[in-house]
Amino acid sequence: MRGTTAAEQRRYLSVRSGEWAFAVIGLPLALLGGAYALAVLYAGTLLSLTVLGLPFLAAALMGARGLGALHRQLVGRLLGQRVEAPARLPRPVGAVARGRVVLTDPIAWRSLLYLVLRLPLGVLGFAAAVALPLGCGWLIGFPLWGRLLEPDPRPATWLDAASTPLGLVILSTVPGAVRVLSGANRRLARLLLGPARAQRRVRELETARATLLAQNTDELRRLERDLHDGTQARLVALAITLSLAEDALAPASGPDLARLRTLVERARGQTDDTVTELRRLTRGIHPVALDSGLGEALPGLTATSPIPVTVRLDLPERPNQAVERALYFCAAELLTNVAKHSGAHSAELEASATDGRVRLSVRDDGRGGAALGVGTGLTGLAELAAVDGLLRIDSPSGGPTVVTAELPMRL
Repeated sequence: MRGTTAAEQRRYLSVRSGEWAFAVIGLPLALLGGAYALAVLYAGTLLSLTVLGLPFLAAALMGARGLGALHRQLVGRLLGQRVEAPARLPRPVGAVARGRVVLTDPIAWRSLLYLVLRLPLGVLGFAAAVALPLGCGWLIGFPLWGRLLEPDPRPATWLDAASTPLGLVILSTVPGAVRVLSGANRRLARLLLGPARAQRRVRELETARATLLAQNTDELRRLERDLHDGTQARLVALAITLSLAEDALAPASGPDLARLRTLVERARGQTDDTVTELRRLTRGIHPVALDSGLGEALPGLTATSPIPVTVRLDLPERPNQAVERALYFCAAELLTNVAKHSGAHSAELEASATDGRVRLSVRDDGRGGAALGVGTGLTGLAELAAVDGLLRIDSPSGGPTVVTAELPMRL
């Protein structure tokens, strides 16, 4: 308990140098940006009834976008908060079309709002980092200043006794105030200086679809290679075996039954191997189990798991075929991950459909620590994003792990 308290105190008192620098350097930029935004709003309102109103506002919004980019870089360098840069404005042909694009650009308007809100935060940050420590220094040394500034000695008062402790108490709040204001600046930058939610979602979907297309291309090439090098070779070997069996039927001295029996057994084994190979190759194209829907496919999938899995299903209607396929392979990936990486003794799979969304959840009692991109078997779930799905992972160290996938019923 004592060690935890000491660690909390160190975290409270530890303020990065960049946070102090942002509080000091950020004030002039906050004043400049706030004055710019307020001037734009005031002048834009006055000029809105004239022909100069829209051109002035379009130029001012472009300036707000530039100032927003400057603040975004400053937040990244000093506060360590990386804010994704929004997409560039399209450049259609014609001045009217370009002006319309700028006037309807949500990034520019949000940057203008950021400059307005950044003004009070900049003033408060400078006050917390500079003015408040200076005031605390004056309070702590108040008894000395009083004696130095007054030529005649004066009796001690209650203010002399209270000023030093009061200054120390207020000074102890400075790191916390700087950290709180730095956090507010980070959140404000994330909210207003990055891409709009719709733009971010479109970019995520484009990335997910590109990833899925690349994966499908690689899978198609692998399938072609396996068919050429594996299945085709097996079929050629089977044809050769059947040709040898045909030769064994009509020799000059009569059929060689022993050799014919050996060749037929070999052909049967080659046929079985070829059928097994074809089943393996076609398993990832479209699972036959999905022909009857998720309600039939998921219990069959959990039956093959090496650990016991409890299944709970509430699927009153079938989702879109692409959604069903994504959920099926997601469940297969998650159950494989549980068996290989979690060290769990049991798991639960739950699927439900409500309000136009279908939700799949897999819970295990393993060691936890699962995350995307760290070798825990969850990197193969890119197909979810391609069908507008969301993936949430709750896996604290020591477990349990709960992975939830949510997709729309219809695309």
